[in-house]
Amino acid sequence: MVVSELAVLRWLHILAMVYWLGGEWGVFQTSRHVVDRRLSLDERRRHMETAYRIDILARTGIILLLPLGLHMGYLWTVQPHGGAFLGFVWIATALWLALCWAAFVHRETDLGIRLTKIDEAVRYVLIPVLAIAAISSILGHGPFKGDPGFLWYSWKVLIYAGLLVIGLGLRHIMREWTTLFRRLATEGSTPEVEDRLARSLRFGRGMAYVYWIGIAGVAFLGAAKPF
Repeated sequence: MVVSELAVLRWLHILAMVYWLGGEWGVFQTSRHVVDRRLSLDERRRHMETAYRIDILARTGIILLLPLGLHMGYLWTVQPHGGAFLGFVWIATALWLALCWAAFVHRETDLGIRLTKIDEAVRYVLIPVLAIAAISSILGHGPFKGDPGFLWYSWKVLIYAGLLVIGLGLRHIMREWTTLFRRLATEGSTPEVEDRLARSLRFGRGMAYVYWIGIAGVAFLGAAKPF
């Protein structure tokens, strides 16, 4: 039996989607304990550590979806750029993934915060590039195919770019948690810090619902290819 390149990429794509959706659900459930002021600081720290360890798998899935999607798009002839372009995308993704994991390893330090900000800066560049390419293709100007039966790909890229925007907000919240927990460790529990933690959780939960709907939408477009 010969397993095709497309079949392997599709399998990896499914795994990346599962880790993305499942990881975000795990962080969502763990986060309420992080801001529970009735718990001790040590216990809240343990929950925050659990949230970070779950979240890194979701972040890995998000990043890997980009090269996997572009590679499969080339094999489907939906996007015309293969060869050197795909090689560049995979190398750039490996570097981005290394940056993401380095930020995770050093998450409790100033270095980790700086690396996280660099990771966020990558998204500031990537999001508009993907959004412009997707909208241009939907309007029939490329780079992706805009013919009937192929538009699902451009819409999928556009929604993915939108989800990266939401992900930026959630990344900012978790970075803020690290800073606020430093203050809790040095100053003790104060109304100001506790209220900021509670506000960030409320805001993050609202974004999370939109996030899950968007992830489900991306998965549906890839599976059904409706238009």
